[in-house]
Amino acid sequence: MSARIPSSASLLLTVLLAGCAVGPDYHRPTVELPASFAGSSELAQRAAPQPVPDLSVWWEGFGDPTLDRVVKQALAQNLSLAQAIARVDEVRAGVESARSAMLPSADLSAQAARVHESLEDPVVAAQAASIPGFNRNAYYYSVGAGATWEIDLAGGLRRSAEAARADYEASQAGMVAARLEVIASTADTYVLVRTLQARLQLAQAETATQQERVRLVGLLAGRGLAPEAQLQQAQGTLAAVSASVPALQTGLVSARNALDVLLGRQPSTTDTDLDAITPIPEAPAIDTATGPAELLRRRPDIIAAERELAASNARIGAALSDYYPKFSLSALAGSTTTVGGHLFESPANEALGAFGLRWRLFDFGRVDAEVKAARGRTAQALAAYRLSVLQASADVESAFSALARYDQQQQILKQGEASLARARASTSAAYSNGRSSHLDLLEADAQLQRIQEARIQAQSATTRSAISAFKALGGGWSVADAAEEKTVASK
Repeated sequence: MSARIPSSASLLLTVLLAGCAVGPDYHRPTVELPASFAGSSELAQRAAPQPVPDLSVWWEGFGDPTLDRVVKQALAQNLSLAQAIARVDEVRAGVESARSAMLPSADLSAQAARVHESLEDPVVAAQAASIPGFNRNAYYYSVGAGATWEIDLAGGLRRSAEAARADYEASQAGMVAARLEVIASTADTYVLVRTLQARLQLAQAETATQQERVRLVGLLAGRGLAPEAQLQQAQGTLAAVSASVPALQTGLVSARNALDVLLGRQPSTTDTDLDAITPIPEAPAIDTATGPAELLRRRPDIIAAERELAASNARIGAALSDYYPKFSLSALAGSTTTVGGHLFESPANEALGAFGLRWRLFDFGRVDAEVKAARGRTAQALAAYRLSVLQASADVESAFSALARYDQQQQILKQGEASLARARASTSAAYSNGRSSHLDLLEADAQLQRIQEARIQAQSATTRSAISAFKALGGGWSVADAAEEKTVASK
């Protein structure tokens, strides 16, 4: 135990008199990151229909007024975001509490009492018997003011306040992360709604095409001009296409309800803008010059992890401060009397001054455990911070790769759709001139509709991958505005 107690009186006096805060000072850990993302060069070749939007309001780059409206409504009404904002207020109160602990505390008390004593009490009975004119009624008046102050010589309270500030900043970053999640989820769900609407509309058209095909094949089979197997095949194709309609309708209802929840309103709320079928928004271009180093400044989850590391580091100092004695000053001044008119007169006045010492001198084993636990939590926080950086980079790389691949797929399918559209136009012209049958025209329609279904899904995947990319880059908030808000914690 003696090895744990500071043996040098000069060291102890230096700490006490200089008022240094014990424990390690925090330094932001360095992270080695590449200069650019691996997928940047591939993504830069993408021919986007819209220019690069401002990253803080990236959803406006999709050129869809309804999308802009639902995102704005979600930011104003989403209940998960409201919880995150409330948590920031809660943690801010912890900062104020930690600051207050470093200041003197004072209280004022006043009391006026009337006592009617019982004659059954032996002491009162003896007084009544021995004191002529004994009065069972007594009065008591007291007014006092007291103050205490813990002198933070070892800096434990300052380290606790430092940790509270870091916790507050982490909660702010957590609120921003919740905001970004709401924006991305709203945009993604909106695109899903538009996708399901387009697929449902196409499935209904495919159903009509296949119904007409079954009718014609049935007529031919009835006249012996088509084999029965061809009719059975047409009926099976119709069944497969028809079965997709209720599945798509169910998915659309679920997507609309999920969007309503994100917007903070009752599910199945009527929304004429969403009822009207509009095209899936096209994904805008993405600034590929933004490198991994920018993630450390933009990604709120990384910022939160770094602030949590800073808080854990400060708590090491708070734990180490228990190795040192803690001093306090106390003072009390007041007046106590049994006669109300004598308050604040010299005989009734009282005062107290005290100098206190508290030292966990024989509890260093427990202090050792608390310090080790604080260091262990800091090591965990450091690993969590480094992991968050790696995960953020992986999110961006995955989103960039998916966006590039789906965009390539979409372009290929667009070319195929254009080819089949021309083929369908040729078949229609041949049918009008009597050189092609109605059945050939229906088959051309079916082929075109099948590739349209694939193109719709590829376009949806492209747009949703762009949303994931903007989210992964930390888009959806202004770093400058957040820097101004952060000053609240340091005032």
